[in-house]
Amino acid sequence: MTAAFAAGGDHRSLPVPDGLDGMRLDQAVSRLFGLSRTAAAALVDAGDALVDGAARANSHKVRAGSWLEVTLPAPAAPPTVVPQAVPGLTVVYADDDIVVVDKPVGVAAHPSPGWTGPTVIGGLAGIGHRISTSGAAERQGVVHRLDVGTTGIMVVAKSEQAYTALKRAFKYREVEKRYHAVVQGHPDPLRGTIDAPIDRHPHHDYRWAVVSGGKPSITHYDTLEAFPSASLLDVRLETGRTHQIRVHFSSMRHPCVGDLTYGADPTLSARLKLSRQWLHARSLSFAHPRTGDEVTFVSDYPDDLARALEILRD
Repeated sequence: MTAAFAAGGDHRSLPVPDGLDGMRLDQAVSRLFGLSRTAAAALVDAGDALVDGAARANSHKVRAGSWLEVTLPAPAAPPTVVPQAVPGLTVVYADDDIVVVDKPVGVAAHPSPGWTGPTVIGGLAGIGHRISTSGAAERQGVVHRLDVGTTGIMVVAKSEQAYTALKRAFKYREVEKRYHAVVQGHPDPLRGTIDAPIDRHPHHDYRWAVVSGGKPSITHYDTLEAFPSASLLDVRLETGRTHQIRVHFSSMRHPCVGDLTYGADPTLSARLKLSRQWLHARSLSFAHPRTGDEVTFVSDYPDDLARALEILRD
């Protein structure tokens, strides 16, 4: 069976790489083009992914060297930044080049498709901060991100010079990012490094996993305090993959307490009165993009995380 490509799409033609040999077609399309599994499956179902000139089922196993022709959907219009009041968003430091914020829970870094809640960028616009125009329209000034459910320190570029310098600093690992996390159980060893590649989860949208062939991902950790059922860790990220800390500790069978997405115990989460992962961006250190001076910013635990620690210590 053959299929015609949809008009107006972005056409791509390429051989199936050796690393995807034997993979399901929808999974291969997802991996190659950065789509969710749901979006990739819909594309295959529509006949917009041909293998050697023929439409196949999502379950079709692709072979290395087969010719893959894909029509990607036209990109959606980027969400716009709307100035808004964001309760709990605190400006820790600001000058002409950067603004450092303490991000509360339930706030995204920037607008994105499907997200209708508050954002750091919208909150900064709401209090009059001019943000760098570099990057995608909806991500102006954003040089790194925190998950919606993760609190703590985050820096945003206000000038073009700062955006360029900070992007480079993050890329070349010249920024020290420290997080505190409470994980289930006691990691063995108590201090160590997790070096395991991360990519999209092969079966679940919106989740990531340790997978062979994923992007190199390195997490260093040290146990600060141990409780009967959990441990408080100081975590330093060498890389910055999506959900990196959550994925790495889940892969060690020590998920962040409260992180039901990655296997946390719901009974313990309820006892600690947590509705999100115990994960906090504790500090951020980097060279100021204009002066070159080393600057460090620190965030205290928010009320829900502090309360959970008190319960663990009782």
